[in-house]
Amino acid sequence: MFANLDRTRYEPVAIRIEKDGRWVLADRPPTAASAADVISQMREADGPAGGREVLMPACPGDDTLLLVNPDRSAITGLGLDVIFPVLHGPYGEDGTVQGLLDLANVAYVGCGVLASAAGMDKDVAKTLFQARGLRVAPWVVVRAAQWLADRDVVARRINDTLTYPVFVKPANLGSSLGISKVHTPDGLGAAIDLAAGFDPKVVVETGVTGAREIECGVLGNDAPEASVPGEIVPSGEFYDFDAKYLSGASREVIPAALPREIADEVRRQSLVAFDAIDGTGLARVDFLLAASGELCLNEINTMPGFTTISMYAKLWAASGVTYPALIDRLVALALERHLSQQQRRISAF
Repeated sequence: MFANLDRTRYEPVAIRIEKDGRWVLADRPPTAASAADVISQMREADGPAGGREVLMPACPGDDTLLLVNPDRSAITGLGLDVIFPVLHGPYGEDGTVQGLLDLANVAYVGCGVLASAAGMDKDVAKTLFQARGLRVAPWVVVRAAQWLADRDVVARRINDTLTYPVFVKPANLGSSLGISKVHTPDGLGAAIDLAAGFDPKVVVETGVTGAREIECGVLGNDAPEASVPGEIVPSGEFYDFDAKYLSGASREVIPAALPREIADEVRRQSLVAFDAIDGTGLARVDFLLAASGELCLNEINTMPGFTTISMYAKLWAASGVTYPALIDRLVALALERHLSQQQRRISAF
């Protein structure tokens, strides 16, 4: 992203969040061109990257960040106009960082607290989509405590409710981590154990056999637009972590080869899903298209991958919005949303 910023308009500041939660100003801008590059760099690193530690005070002020000297002998301030939280998964895409930025009164790209949290939780998102008349796969929620207390009762409830194959997923996670496709009841226990290791709330849902994986980008605030749909052709049985980031054998077809009426329906449902979670800024909406032509909404990603070769950027490039123009639009939408928030009344006096 940094390489595509117009330096006559933007002065970028790279902030890295370490695994221990510390924020640092990176010594140099990120250079990874893809998620696979990020993973490779993380595996090769022998320790935290260099950089000056920074703190974000959870209160409004001129200094967005406080820079801390290594010996903590002095603190100086740094003001930022907009933050682009290119973060995925828990503590990044789930409303946590968004809440901190709201408290600090800083404009930021993307969805707010409610939409981020709702979009991350697969159970909550499905409930909202279903309430708006969108078709989702039947699902059962399993709590880790229930599973540990009586595995047989939980397994019986799943077997009585759903048909195999089923997908077992952590309710709050991204990048297809902890997901298993289970073909028979014999494999259910191991799959739930795996998913529960990532999140104490697990979603088990009926699989859509032979489905095509269709994705659509959404961009906007009060009047969002939908991109052309694209298709993912996974290298494995389904689009898991390895197929997404490691094998390099998955293919993208943009625009997807779809009849016009189905492509239009994908775009319509994407906008309905975006509105259902109260989305702003951007999102990528993922569907499963059965051989019958029936669409099943799989999930919504409120901060999709954002490299130049990520699906979201490619969808908009195919829709006539270049990557630099996409960044400009998102920054403008962030400032627009922030201004609207400042104009709200929050007290009676």
